[in-house]
Amino acid sequence: MKHLRITLIFLVLANISFAQPKHEWKTATAAGFSYRYVTNDPMQARFYKLKNGLTVILSVNKKEPRIFTFISTNAGSVNDPRSNTGLAHYLEHMLFKGTDRYGSLDWVKEKPLLNKIDALYEKYNKTTDSTARKEIYKEIDKTSGEAAKFAIANEYDKVMAGMGAQGSNAFTSNEQTSYMEDIPANAIDRYLTVQAERFRSPVLRIFHTELEAVYEEKNRSLDEDAWKSEEVKNDALFPTHNYGQQTTIGTIEHLKNPSLIEIRNFYNKYYVPNNMCVILAGDFDPDATIKKIDDKFSFMQAKPLIEYKPAPEVAITVPIVREVIGPKPENVQIAYRLPGVADNKNSVILTVADEIMSNSAAGLIDLDLNKKQLILRGGSSPDKMKDYSIWTLNGRPKAGQSLDEVKDLLLGEVEKLKRGEFDEKLIVSIVNNNKKNFIEQLEYNYSRASPLLTSFVQTKNEGWLDEVNRLDDMLKVSKADVVKFANTYFQNNYVLLYKRKGTDKIVKVDKPPITPVETNREAQSPFLVEVSKMEMSPIKPVWLDFAKDVKKGKTGIAEILYSQNTQNELFRMSYRFPKMGTYYNKLLSLAAEYIKFLPTEKYSSEEVSKEFYNLACSYQFYASGENTTIYINGLQDNMPKAVALLEHLMRNCKADEKALEDLKSNIMKQRADNKLQKGAIMQGLMSYAKYGAKNPFNNQLTNEELKAVKSEDLLNLLHNFFNIEHQIIYYGPLQLVAFTNEIKKLHKLPAKFDGNTEMKKYVQITQDKNTVLFTDYDMVQSEISWFRNTAQYNPAVQPTVELFNNYFGGGMASIVFQTLRESKALAYSTYAYYGTPSKKGEKYSLTGYIGSQADKFNEAIAGMNELLTELPKTENLLATAKLNMKKTYDTERILQDNIIYTYLDAQEKGLQTDIRKDVYNKLDQLSFEDLKKFHTENIANKPYTYCIVASEKRVATNDMKKYGEVKKLTLEELFGY
Repeated sequence: MKHLRITLIFLVLANISFAQPKHEWKTATAAGFSYRYVTNDPMQARFYKLKNGLTVILSVNKKEPRIFTFISTNAGSVNDPRSNTGLAHYLEHMLFKGTDRYGSLDWVKEKPLLNKIDALYEKYNKTTDSTARKEIYKEIDKTSGEAAKFAIANEYDKVMAGMGAQGSNAFTSNEQTSYMEDIPANAIDRYLTVQAERFRSPVLRIFHTELEAVYEEKNRSLDEDAWKSEEVKNDALFPTHNYGQQTTIGTIEHLKNPSLIEIRNFYNKYYVPNNMCVILAGDFDPDATIKKIDDKFSFMQAKPLIEYKPAPEVAITVPIVREVIGPKPENVQIAYRLPGVADNKNSVILTVADEIMSNSAAGLIDLDLNKKQLILRGGSSPDKMKDYSIWTLNGRPKAGQSLDEVKDLLLGEVEKLKRGEFDEKLIVSIVNNNKKNFIEQLEYNYSRASPLLTSFVQTKNEGWLDEVNRLDDMLKVSKADVVKFANTYFQNNYVLLYKRKGTDKIVKVDKPPITPVETNREAQSPFLVEVSKMEMSPIKPVWLDFAKDVKKGKTGIAEILYSQNTQNELFRMSYRFPKMGTYYNKLLSLAAEYIKFLPTEKYSSEEVSKEFYNLACSYQFYASGENTTIYINGLQDNMPKAVALLEHLMRNCKADEKALEDLKSNIMKQRADNKLQKGAIMQGLMSYAKYGAKNPFNNQLTNEELKAVKSEDLLNLLHNFFNIEHQIIYYGPLQLVAFTNEIKKLHKLPAKFDGNTEMKKYVQITQDKNTVLFTDYDMVQSEISWFRNTAQYNPAVQPTVELFNNYFGGGMASIVFQTLRESKALAYSTYAYYGTPSKKGEKYSLTGYIGSQADKFNEAIAGMNELLTELPKTENLLATAKLNMKKTYDTERILQDNIIYTYLDAQEKGLQTDIRKDVYNKLDQLSFEDLKKFHTENIANKPYTYCIVASEKRVATNDMKKYGEVKKLTLEELFGY
């Protein structure tokens, strides 16, 4: 689904009269602090500017006792010096390494060694002789090892985990570097103490192993055609601006020659309060919180800022053609360079124009190209930035179709836009659908904080009034405005990018020789101990009581499961078929696709899509293995019409033979494309490892079977689908009785449900010897997964399972991450977890993963195998894991229709109660000896299936044979077609 820009005003449907509330900036004072706000802002966001220039933005949301936070600096890769690209991104990584107060065992002894490393890197950068550089790097490696003896790796992650934080992460983009946390509401004092210290005086420790992680990230980007395409497109669009002239990760040459001094200079220049913001969205008292933020961050001193001011780009007058080659499927992009977000009027028109072209339902591309299956898939999307915006059209070819044909079809739709060949009423539908999406996003702390961050980065918050007015401004856009805009900006002034299939000449970042460093897992700095003693007011966990929390009703012979929405005007409803999925009937997935293209006696297929979009509602037909769910959601006022439309479509859809033949052809093209995707290949390997040669992943119609399918086969299935046993799930504003009465009128049921066909069963295999499943793929990296089926599901061991996952491989503070990435620098991404089955009677499974450079293949496998064989002991980490889990459970709230789906999940496992309560109550009783016993019985010294996706040119077969009998699987064996 295309991401829609978050907009900030409530709007009633266009056919109801209303008075628009007025939006304007106002100033208020509370608790001794002045702040600005926009009147009638649904976010109720407060914008503070502290004395030192630090921006603080607060948005209260009391739905659950948690807070999502951003701390951001308005500096990203555009601010990197041309001679040292990648600095902003390096620094993002290093700001997890601590300061002189945490992350260090002995700062007095560590500091001289870090100074020596600084000097060695400067010497390394200035040395050109390859032999001399190797000798200097040996000294860097040696000194880094000595310095690491005084470092505490991942202490930041430990202190955050200890307060119940989730999803500790950060990102760097063109114009920002942002650090995010999701914390319990009662952890605000701990959080602010840690963050203030984090930005007080960061220390660039354990640098060369983290630099190797950045190398891995760069190499992963070289394997990603989409990433390469983005870089090539931006380079063509921006021959002057740093949007196109330097990438976030940086060049290979700069990666090989980092300067800690330059990184530190970047920090001192841009990490200043008048260039930074703190954003909180969630459950807190804003008056008390702003005092705490001011107290913690008042030490920061403002500095004069030199903003990046590039020379303007020269207008593009003829198409610029570029090409990218790689192993993934072909596609074409057409990109236009447009004014930046400061031009609010044009920014609003761009949003409307883009939605007219592609809104995933009723846009010109959606109806003219996707619905008519003239291309495999197409769309459009805007990327709005400070100085410029980009509007990109994209399309994938059908079988036998050239990229130029796709290009011409996309440009043909642009010409329709320029001629005004669209219904002006579509603009009202666009606004209503944006309204629906915004209301959904308003429910979550992250989606509240995210647009506030964008506003700070792009306009220093001055554009927030425009955001609050966005929907109102969109309603004011006329067809004439869109046509004028399109004719002004969409001429022959585009970049045309062909992504072609082939073998690219990739120059990777070579693996430097790195000696594993100490991580000092058991160590704790006095700062961490001090923070851990800070009071957190108690929050009691809330468990589900299925008997009380899941309301049940009946309509005819169908069960209703109900949860009321008391927050807004949206509904979510689904028909759930618990005994009908692709294991029962392989035609089901095809039928779910076919219905998208079918008419009825009342509507054409295009009219069905328009009707749903005009109602600000949508439906999704999702078939899994054992069950199928048909989802429908949108504005409650339009629920009767939307449900009636879906019912009409399911019961009355008519055959369209051309649509079916086109669909078959496109599915076969998509199948061919799937075989070019390394992620899909790994999925196939893992399913093969779990179930054997015949498995759910390749439970597909063969191409021959697909060609033989007839319309009547699919129509019989669709027309009679509501005669199959199903439940009705509703989350919305209606009372249960009112909903029951409504759905009884809309959803006609038989006197008796049809009997089900026999289900195809898949049995998890037993790994009795080490085996290697391998598929060749043209890539720089090697992707390695470990897999083993273990014991049958047993709720009694679930507390041990969940604690083991948190301790062993579930995050950046875990054993796996600390060892394989922090200590040994073997991967950018690595994890391991003991997977819980989805239903009673199925088996648990152990899955491990590491993605590393191909020349680290043997080291990577040895590193993971060592951890699978012997579980390292660290009591402090175990205590942190328990704290994290308990504080997370304390503040976790299962809300809305998630209550119902949690209940259904429990039923599948044979549970009558909320198992989280059992896990919570037993955590304190578990010891390391319990985890060790669990590890010994289920994981250590057991046979595994190794699933490997790599290039035969870079990973030798003889190396793979070290780990078990090698079976090279063909793509046909994996995919089933």
